[in-house]
Amino acid sequence: MKIADKKTTATKLVKTALEKAKKYADYNIFTFIDEEGALARAKEIDAAIARGEKVGKLAGVPYALKDNFLSPRGETTASAHILQGFKSPVTATAVAKLEAEGAIMIGRTNLDAFAHGSSTENSYFGPTHNAVDFERVAGGSSGGSAVAVALDIVEFATGTDTGGSIRQPASFNGVYGLKPTYGCISRYGVVAMASSTDCIGFFSKTPEDMDLLMSVASGQDAKDMTTLPDYYNPTDARTGNSEASSLAPVVTGLASSIAPVVANASELPVRRIGVIKEFDNESVDADIKKALKEKCEALKKKGYEIVELEMPALKYALAAYYIIVPAEVASNLSRYDGVRYGFRSEKSDNLEDLYLNTRSEGFMPENKRRIMIGNFVLSSGFYDAYFLKAAKARTLIVQEYEKAFKKCDFILTPVSPNPAFKLGEKVNDPVAMYLEDLMSVSLNLAGVPGLAIPAGKTDAGLPIGLQLVGPRRSDKNLIEFSKELE
Repeated sequence: MKIADKKTTATKLVKTALEKAKKYADYNIFTFIDEEGALARAKEIDAAIARGEKVGKLAGVPYALKDNFLSPRGETTASAHILQGFKSPVTATAVAKLEAEGAIMIGRTNLDAFAHGSSTENSYFGPTHNAVDFERVAGGSSGGSAVAVALDIVEFATGTDTGGSIRQPASFNGVYGLKPTYGCISRYGVVAMASSTDCIGFFSKTPEDMDLLMSVASGQDAKDMTTLPDYYNPTDARTGNSEASSLAPVVTGLASSIAPVVANASELPVRRIGVIKEFDNESVDADIKKALKEKCEALKKKGYEIVELEMPALKYALAAYYIIVPAEVASNLSRYDGVRYGFRSEKSDNLEDLYLNTRSEGFMPENKRRIMIGNFVLSSGFYDAYFLKAAKARTLIVQEYEKAFKKCDFILTPVSPNPAFKLGEKVNDPVAMYLEDLMSVSLNLAGVPGLAIPAGKTDAGLPIGLQLVGPRRSDKNLIEFSKELE
C-alpha cells in the first residue's frame, strides 16, 4: 500500500507511530519525541500528494534517529550530560538524504553516551530495555534504535557502528542491522567516536527495506573526505551492470514493491560460505552455536558449499580495537571543555577548574575510562609499545579478511558470543562487557560490511542473530543474499 495511492496518509502513519512511542515509554527508547514537528511535516507531505506533486521514496514513513546524529530538531546530546542543551546548527548528511525523500523523524533514540558501550546502560538518561525481555539489555550502543524497530514503533531507525553497535543490538532484539563498508555513507554531522572505524547504518524489519535505505543514504559527500564514490547505486549486486531503479514510496514494508535486482541464485555458480574456526569455542552460547549449525545445514541443502576458515589474526582484534579506538576517542572528546557548547560546570573559579569540573561531571564513567586508556597508549614512551603494535595487528586483520574472501564469497558468524544479558549483570565489569564485542570488532578494523540477520530464538525465547560478512563494497550482495536466507 502506497501513500501516493491515497489509501492512507502520512499524518495517520505518524500519529500511529507516536501512539506506540507513548505506549512503550517504560522501555526508555527515546530521549526526545518531536510530536509537533513530525505532524507538521506529515501534513506537508499529505498536502503535496493532494496537489498531485511527486513525493520521495520514503514519503510519510516515520523513523527514529539515534541521538548522535546532528539535526536542528531537538537537542543532540549523544545521551551524554556534557552535551545537554546543544542544538545543532547543521544537519547530518544521512539525515538530510532521508528527509529529502520524505522520511519523518518522530524522535531521537537512547544510546550509550557517545556510543561507548554494548548495552545502552551507559546513557545519562538511563538504560533502554530489551524488546523481548524487559529485564534484559537492549544491546548497544544503538539500543534505542533497535528496540524502536523491534517493537514496531517505526519502520526503520538510524544507527552508528564502531565495533558492533548496530549489529549487536539488532541481534539482541531480533531485527536486521547493517554496518556498511567503511566510507559507504557519509559521517558528516554525526558525533564522532573513533573516526577510523565509525560507520553509519540502519535497523529494519526486512532486507528489502535495508536495500531501499542504502539506495537513499549511500554515496560520496564533499563534507566527508573518507566517503567512497557511490558503488551502491544503480548497479546489479552480482554483475555490476547498470540498472535503473524501480523504487517506490510505501507505507508498510518500505520496499515491498521493489523488483529483484539480481539473477536467480540457481542461474549462478555455487557460492561458498565461510565459517570461522576460531569462533567455535566454549565461550559461545550453545543456542547460538546451534543456530549457526542449523543455518549452515540449510545452506548445504540449497547447494551452497560451507568452507571452514582459519583466521588466527582475529585473536588480536579485541586487544587492537581497545587500543586504537580509545586513542581516537580521547582525541575526539578533547573538544568538550565547557567553553564552546553544551554543559558547563558552575563550580569553577578559573579556566583550569572549568575544564576539570565540566569533564568530570559531564562524562559518564565509561567515557572517562576510554579517555584515560586512550591518552595512556598515546603518551610518550607508550606509543610504540601499544598503539603502533595495535596498528600493525590491524594490518594483519585486514590481510586475514582479504585471504578469507579468496576462499569464500561470504562469511557467516555469530554477532556476539551471548544473547541479551540481564540489566546490571556486566555494567560494573568492563572486561566482561568488552568481551561481548569479540566477534564484531574485527569487521570495523578491516572496514568490511556486516549484516546482522534474525536467526531464531534461544530455548528461553531470546532472539539470536547471525552475522553475514562480505568483502569491501559488497553491501548490496550481502543484502540480496540475506533475502535468500529468509
